[in-house]
Amino acid sequence: MQSFSFEQTEIAGLVLIQPFIAPDKRGYLMKSFERKIFVEHGIDLTPYEEIASCSQKGVLRGLHFQREHCQDKLVRVLHGAVYDVAVDLRRDSPTFGMWRGFTLSAQNQTMLYIPKGFAHGFLALEEGSVMNYLLGAQYVKEADGGIVWNDPELAICWPVEQVDELLIAEKDRMLPSFSTFRAAWGGLPCKVGVTS
Repeated sequence: MQSFSFEQTEIAGLVLIQPFIAPDKRGYLMKSFERKIFVEHGIDLTPYEEIASCSQKGVLRGLHFQREHCQDKLVRVLHGAVYDVAVDLRRDSPTFGMWRGFTLSAQNQTMLYIPKGFAHGFLALEEGSVMNYLLGAQYVKEADGGIVWNDPELAICWPVEQVDELLIAEKDRMLPSFSTFRAAWGGLPCKVGVTS
């Protein structure tokens, strides 16, 4: 039996999580979220909505965020594998503009908690990769924002060599640069260490 484990990353609040798993000869039982345990580990996620996306191999989504009504999220892969990226956009954060990427897959069962104030995106590494998002706030279309995936200043090292071709929505190709975002907004109004 594997109990929950929580691994802080170099960016405050960005946490890698292994879920509770009880395997036996029939398969396994997994618990991916229990509010009390998460709160004990500094994650005060109150789920508002849950969504899923299915992507062909090579689909790159992001980098997305909400300028207001910031969402924290717990992301995991139900099928396939993705390279998942979070970028710290919290205005007062000492790691503002820093990104981290992680391989999340149905096989490794690793989850990522992304606090409020981050941009998020991923590259699907396998066909039919299904991402699950447990979100702490409602999606608000008017607050939708983004930064282009290949911004030279952020210099994210996407593992594009692992896919035959990139499939990117026109909307995502047209997202602004990190410098344009900074000039317009200065960062997101989310405090480091504040999860509610």
